[in-house]
Amino acid sequence: MSEAANYVLRFINQTNRSLFLTGKAGTGKTTLLREIIRTTHKNTVVVAPTGIAALNAGGVTIHSMFQLPFGAFLPDHSAPVFSDSVKFETRESLRRHFKMSAIKRSVIRNMELLIIDEVSMLRADLLDAVDFMMQSVRKRSQPFGGVQVLFIGDLLQLPPVVKNEEWETLRRYYRGKFFFHSHVIGKHPPLYIELTRIFRQTDDAFIGILNNLRNNIVSREDVSVLNSYVRPDFNLRENPGHITLTTHNAKADAINTAALGLLKEKTYEFRAEIIDDFPEKLYPIDETLRLKVGAQIMFVKNDLSVDKQYYNGKTAIVEDLSEQEIRVRFPDEDKIIGVERYEWQNIRYVVDPATKEIKEEILGTFVHYPIKLAWAITVHKSQGLTFDKAALDVSQIFQPGQAYVAFSRLRSLNGLILLSPLQMNGLENDPDVMQYAENRAEFDVLEQSLVHERRNFVRNILKNSFDWQDLAQQWRNHKFSYATESSKGEKGKQKAWADEQYRKFEKLLDPAAKFVLQLDRLFDAENPDMSFIAGRIDAAMQYFFDPMDELVGELFLKMEEVRRVKKTKEFYTELLELEEEQTKAVLQLIRTKKFMEIVASGEEVSKEKMANSVADNYRVNKILKVREIYSEKSGQIIEDDLPIERASRKRQKKEPKKSTAEVTYDLWLKQMTVADIASERKLTPNTINGHLAKLIEMGKVDVSDVLPNDRLEALATIFTDFSPTDTLGALKEKHGEEFTWDELRFYRAKMAFTQANTPPSPQE
Repeated sequence: MSEAANYVLRFINQTNRSLFLTGKAGTGKTTLLREIIRTTHKNTVVVAPTGIAALNAGGVTIHSMFQLPFGAFLPDHSAPVFSDSVKFETRESLRRHFKMSAIKRSVIRNMELLIIDEVSMLRADLLDAVDFMMQSVRKRSQPFGGVQVLFIGDLLQLPPVVKNEEWETLRRYYRGKFFFHSHVIGKHPPLYIELTRIFRQTDDAFIGILNNLRNNIVSREDVSVLNSYVRPDFNLRENPGHITLTTHNAKADAINTAALGLLKEKTYEFRAEIIDDFPEKLYPIDETLRLKVGAQIMFVKNDLSVDKQYYNGKTAIVEDLSEQEIRVRFPDEDKIIGVERYEWQNIRYVVDPATKEIKEEILGTFVHYPIKLAWAITVHKSQGLTFDKAALDVSQIFQPGQAYVAFSRLRSLNGLILLSPLQMNGLENDPDVMQYAENRAEFDVLEQSLVHERRNFVRNILKNSFDWQDLAQQWRNHKFSYATESSKGEKGKQKAWADEQYRKFEKLLDPAAKFVLQLDRLFDAENPDMSFIAGRIDAAMQYFFDPMDELVGELFLKMEEVRRVKKTKEFYTELLELEEEQTKAVLQLIRTKKFMEIVASGEEVSKEKMANSVADNYRVNKILKVREIYSEKSGQIIEDDLPIERASRKRQKKEPKKSTAEVTYDLWLKQMTVADIASERKLTPNTINGHLAKLIEMGKVDVSDVLPNDRLEALATIFTDFSPTDTLGALKEKHGEEFTWDELRFYRAKMAFTQANTPPSPQE
């Protein structure tokens, strides 16, 4: 891992400082994003400006996360403005009209790290709207309500889109349209960290030209070198493996349609399997894929298997087609592979009531072959892709930086074809972006900042763990809510209980405030003694934990009592909301103790080190204990109907970081049927059967557990002269409905496993 990437990870896990992570094309920004999500101990949410960008980043759109309307945002309290072509929202209109759901509100309040990907497309006014909403929901006047923000993107790639009519008004508030022109960034700039090591290209001469294009210093010599690759008469059909990069959608579509039409083979159509909530605007590729044998295609995802046979942007030629099978050939490798379907997930974020951790909930899935026709693609849609060979049609550059994006898709000059000479004009990048790039922090600045920010981070985590003013206000609100209740009503009968619990909590506030002041004094020292502070945290835990824990127990006990009385739903919900915050405070104490132990040991904080089974199981264990006590008191037997939570909050635990087939395997081991697994995972039975075929080939599932003996015997007869690398289409065509596609796949998988695990004969 590069030094810059290492700094990013350390800042994320050890500080609360916001960062801007950038880098040239091919420097590994997406890889680092995945590593951050995998290793950070913080409650993390990933967003992006568009649906496709959010899907690729594994997150949600900015508008959906923060429930923002589409339209421009004016960062003041004026009345909103609407016309036929544009509309403007203000702080006043957002506050009055856009009510946030309880789920999103809870996620924002529990959020610790917000990652905004593809930030080049993020408008200044939209970022100010996000800042305003986060401060409002979290009720904190700090930037983004005190949440750390990681901005990721290359500002020399896709720029923000602002209509001319919008800009006529927005220019009164903003100097420019990029995210760094926002008011919140102007007042609180993030640390600018750039990844500089290029993984895509290794040719120094090509890297030099790309850097000159990027830095607006392209020379006539650079243009001359590039123009030596001009071949206006280049025939794509005679040179498979090349893809045309052009500047307009219509041109790319016309090239693909015409090329497919010239092929004389039969057309096959493959449709996506769409389950539950997956809006059309989020479709990562066209719902219907039309192919012919001989068509040039491109993969749009990386191969997730250990084989790594393809990557995002790799081209191939369709070799064989049948109704449910696509096989492609890589011309330069003389290799043929079967294409498997890929699963895209539409998610939302929810808060686990048991652990207060932010989890992903799958709303719907889109399952399709991860390929598209690839005789041509636009420069914009090529962002993030890598090509070995490309023919560039960049004679009509219409945006700053487009030439850089187009050339930087290639691994080397050896794969370059220019369809027309490159002109010097139109190659410049946006001057505001070039000026902002001068803010890049050098490593000595990063090191100094890290030391300072790390100390503040530890200090604030410890202080916030014992700052219960917001929780105290909720207890006060609850106590005073009984004033309007009749003493004969069910809630009114509990007034004495509520007064007693508030008195217990109130007794903790003064010593907690004094302890926070003590922490301030300890951290004001030139070199705070972390071992001594860890000891003080242990002592504070011994003093505060039991009474705070007892309050959680009292709330659960009262909820067990109230939930069995008619017409108390509203009262029960009030108790539940108070319990959620009280439990959150206790969980914070448990995690803070673990956090301080790691800090005092000199180790770096990470998700792995912060793993805490005590915190993870605290709420469930508390409920079980309380129900045991309630049963003894009341003589009632309580069903094990965990968890206690709002009835409307349906959760789905985040699946472990396994391959999709392995997740299916875990459910298969629980004796679940294919239909049940499909329902559980929001996939189709067809997709689950595809997983089973893979599991049979891996040797994890025995084919006899999937197919009865009579079917296996029948399949054995038709597979006599069949190789596991052969296509199933011919078999299906020959035997028709006698065997299903799934049966054929299962048996081929069994043959592949047998062949892979049979030792060679002595003669071999």
